[in-house]
Amino acid sequence: MNKEPKLSSLIDKACFDYNLIEKGDRILIGASGGKDSTALIEYFANRAKRPDAGFEYMALNIQADFAPPFPEDIKKLFEKWKVPFESIPINISARVKEGQKMNCWWCSTQRRTELLKYALEHGYNKIALGHHMDDILETFLMNVLNKGEFSTMIPSLQYENYPITIIRPLCYIAEERIIKHGKKEKYLGFTCTCNYQDNSVRKEARKKLKALTDGNLELKERMFAALQNVNPEYLP
Repeated sequence: MNKEPKLSSLIDKACFDYNLIEKGDRILIGASGGKDSTALIEYFANRAKRPDAGFEYMALNIQADFAPPFPEDIKKLFEKWKVPFESIPINISARVKEGQKMNCWWCSTQRRTELLKYALEHGYNKIALGHHMDDILETFLMNVLNKGEFSTMIPSLQYENYPITIIRPLCYIAEERIIKHGKKEKYLGFTCTCNYQDNSVRKEARKKLKALTDGNLELKERMFAALQNVNPEYLP
């Protein structure tokens, strides 16, 4: 029976394969309080202790006016891990224009804008987000089926207009691995419970991904590998 790889080993591999963390980097990490960003921050906290770390990092929470407060138990974990952390309150509701509907995508866009703004103002050259393999595969299905486009979120994305790179170090990790790890480390449980949740397109993509893979981890990983192994000669 093969031994299951550690979360940190899979993140190390992603960082190596895509050159996500480099000497001299100043990395801002989006902290939601959920399992994904917490697992990512735990990795950075541990990696920063390595003798050859060579980077700086900070966790930043963008606190929407209508969202539940950042979990106190996660704050205590950050203190235990010695994570530099800040939370900034933002009135996202006030940005909704007349006739516009608040939804998860729009809220996420506003929070991403604030992360970018903070990174530019404080000299960070990278923003690390907690998107995992399932998020990437779901986005792929959403783009193929709804936009007719063969694309998804990628592990490293350099902004065209800003000196900032978005990195996704959890790209090799399926959600079930994070859930298992979060249960073990006792930080699983916080999810967004705001009144504006409307993410039906992603929920449908999640159902389709489960139907395609039957929830099988190996099949998800094989599907992700297919995105890395595109043969354009056999595409129309």
